[in-house]
Amino acid sequence: MRRADRLFQIVQLIRGRRLTTAAFLARRLEVSERTVYRDVADLQHQGVPIEGEAGVGYRLGQGFDLPPLMFTVDEARALVASVRMAQVWQDPALAHNAQVALGKILSVLPATARVAAQSMAVYAPPVGLEPAVQATLHTLREAAQAHCKVQVDYRDANDQPSQRTLRPLGCFYWGKVWTLAAWCEARQDFRSFRLDRMAGLELLQSAADRFTDEPGKTLADYLRRVAPPEAMARLQDGGV
Repeated sequence: MRRADRLFQIVQLIRGRRLTTAAFLARRLEVSERTVYRDVADLQHQGVPIEGEAGVGYRLGQGFDLPPLMFTVDEARALVASVRMAQVWQDPALAHNAQVALGKILSVLPATARVAAQSMAVYAPPVGLEPAVQATLHTLREAAQAHCKVQVDYRDANDQPSQRTLRPLGCFYWGKVWTLAAWCEARQDFRSFRLDRMAGLELLQSAADRFTDEPGKTLADYLRRVAPPEAMARLQDGGV
């Protein structure tokens, strides 16, 4: 990769994340962290408002932007395939928005690239989530986004019932099964719950039932506990 291309990619990667570490940039660009430090310093010297410092992380200052890159044919094909597969295992609202977003992307492609992408020979038959699980997924992902607690009637692997008040942190897809990573108020610890074992779900919307990211109770804390370092790196590469 030419250095000019690498500098452009650094700006693109930083602007796409809330905080970007040199280690993340080095992995994505396949260079050393020392090279990243030097490149970021050069960008800052050229007037690009990159905030932060080595050892902490970087973010792009407000008001700075670059024109979007045009997708290649292979990138457009990858998007089409990804949306087709994901739609089957998402809730209807998210699947619809994914399709709308994909349509906007395809609409700005040159005609030949658009036709090539749409003819991608990868399909996902409509045999995905049950309607009840779709509704549960929709409620939980919105609760996690809004930092609202939920109350769940749950049956474990031994069919033992319990009622839990949870802080929903994130929904994870494991191949036909979705789970919720949460902080359990009853256990005062992290727990994972299968969505298809939730017999009842209530979104708690009072001011007292909203939560903030407390140290030791966040999604990042959960991932550090359950995921080995290499898995954490892959999740971070995806923007977690």
